[in-house]
Amino acid sequence: MSHNNSGTLLGHPKGLFLLFGTELWERFSYYAMRAILVLYLTDKTIDGGLGWTTQEALSLYGIYTGLVYFTPLIGGWIADNFLGQRRLIIIGGVLMAIGQFTLALPHSVVDPHAVKAFYVGLTFLIIGNGLFKPNISTMVGDLYEEGDNRRDGAFTIFYMGINIGSLLAGVIAGTASAVYGWKAGFLCAGFGMLFSLLIQLFFAQRYLGNIGTVPAAVRDAAKNASGKKEPLTKVERDRLKVIMVMCTFVIVFWAGFEQAGGLMNIYSQEYTNRMIGSFEVPAAWFQSLNPFFIIICAPILASLWVKMGKKEPNSPVKFALAMFSLALGFACMIGAALEQGGDMTVKTSMLWLIGAYFFHTIGELCLSPIGLSMVTKLAPLRLASLMMGAWFGANAIANYIAGEIGSRIGEAGPLAIFSGIAITAVIAGVLLLLLSNTLINWMHGAESSNDDEHVEVKTAEA
Repeated sequence: MSHNNSGTLLGHPKGLFLLFGTELWERFSYYAMRAILVLYLTDKTIDGGLGWTTQEALSLYGIYTGLVYFTPLIGGWIADNFLGQRRLIIIGGVLMAIGQFTLALPHSVVDPHAVKAFYVGLTFLIIGNGLFKPNISTMVGDLYEEGDNRRDGAFTIFYMGINIGSLLAGVIAGTASAVYGWKAGFLCAGFGMLFSLLIQLFFAQRYLGNIGTVPAAVRDAAKNASGKKEPLTKVERDRLKVIMVMCTFVIVFWAGFEQAGGLMNIYSQEYTNRMIGSFEVPAAWFQSLNPFFIIICAPILASLWVKMGKKEPNSPVKFALAMFSLALGFACMIGAALEQGGDMTVKTSMLWLIGAYFFHTIGELCLSPIGLSMVTKLAPLRLASLMMGAWFGANAIANYIAGEIGSRIGEAGPLAIFSGIAITAVIAGVLLLLLSNTLINWMHGAESSNDDEHVEVKTAEA
């Protein structure tokens, strides 16, 4: 793999920051739309919402986010085998921009086909996202040689870019739609996507060299003596098993975490006292708490992992910490529900929600960037983008489950749902701790420091 030696910044290749910028604006576009989607669908006022019921809106939200995370499997496969990652990022970006601008078309243009236009816009977004998402993450991994211990840190920095985009989105699109109507929010999202494309088009060649230009299957075949695809080795099969087991736990984590865009969004809108003096905090702003905490905590955690050196916990243990953190977040939501005491007219303190988002964020930082990094360490080269797609596929299943859980709120009530998620998360965390040694063995040294690695690989070959 040839690297472009355009120097480093903060100890990382400059290409990382180019990908950081591309992803930042793409995520701005996604989260801008996500922050207002449910609110736009359920709005019955003259602002031009579609007037759906909460249940219809949450159900569509679940299907949409599910597809957004499922389509990367297809995008990853196309990149690995045919077009390479860089081309797909551009094609995907163009499709997403078209999608956002379609959603932004004023009702006067699209009526009486407003709902059709809405679905067309969403379709472009889903397909574009599938081509874009797995490939940009895989390229981050490609910047580092095997065994480079900067990789977890790189993904944590990259993850910060995602969240700066998300933070700006909640504030900018939330404010624009509050002041100028929903369509203005979608318009902001479209411009975000254009920025992302321009960054990639103008700077990729300079800072990435030829990373992502040649499909992985072609690069991989070139390394084999036969010059063709080889069957998977035992080590590769074991490492794939680890990815699959971790994907199962990821589903549990995100199914709880994703209540943020649906159930917790509605909770903040309807059941939370959002007054500070005479100012009412817009509900969409709560969506920015999570990225705000990430931007503050990501650098702290990234440097903590480095400082711990040999004592740094391995991926399964970090995942277990994520589960316990998720449970703590829902413990805060149980507090809010208890304060209501079953009386849905009572408004609860904002501090419960802030606490919940804080613990969820710590959990996310122990799981999401670590998981992305782990996939690039463990996946065989020719399956790299496809496995990244599978990783997002686990998110897809989780989002679907999250939507199902959220839409049950009317029947079960918030207390039952919040405590159910908390208990499930604790059980999952304990299971992970019990399984961690087996998983580490299956990794065959992919996570050990370089000295251990040679020993590990020799015994594996023997």
